[in-house]
Amino acid sequence: MCAEKGRGGGEADEPQKERGDEMNDILRERLIRKLDTLPEEKIYQILDYIDFLESKYAPKQSAAPNPLKRFAEGVEDTLRAGRMSAGVIGGTMNVMGKAVGMVTDVANAGKSVATEIAGAVSSVTSPKPQPPQAGSAAPTATPPTPSTETPPPPPPGDQRK
Repeated sequence: MCAEKGRGGGEADEPQKERGDEMNDILRERLIRKLDTLPEEKIYQILDYIDFLESKYAPKQSAAPNPLKRFAEGVEDTLRAGRMSAGVIGGTMNVMGKAVGMVTDVANAGKSVATEIAGAVSSVTSPKPQPPQAGSAAPTATPPTPSTETPPPPPPGDQRK
């Protein structure tokens, strides 16, 4: 990696990481391009090396993925520990990646529906102020309360003299 030759080794990178600087997009794309050219067996070796470097030099651990991705990574690690071929692991992870994506999409749709329902319920249950009638500056008169009204007449069959 030619861009790293002038840095002076791994020690110079540590203060930069402590400041919270992230990898720039050009370097990220360059790494992805290089990884895309390698067979899967070599990519797993690179992943192992990255895990080693992270455990030795990273000031903090990387953010944990969501539970579904963490499960998929556990399955991948189990397959690797079982000495499965990279092709089998890759095929399994492609299927799991699609399943994780689908479950995530369903969860997001469920959250969206729940948010819309909660918004609709709160708009129905919250009292809405009555707009003033056109042409009148004073508030409208409230109807008289039942205590000030005359009592209702008795039913017709119950009249006694």
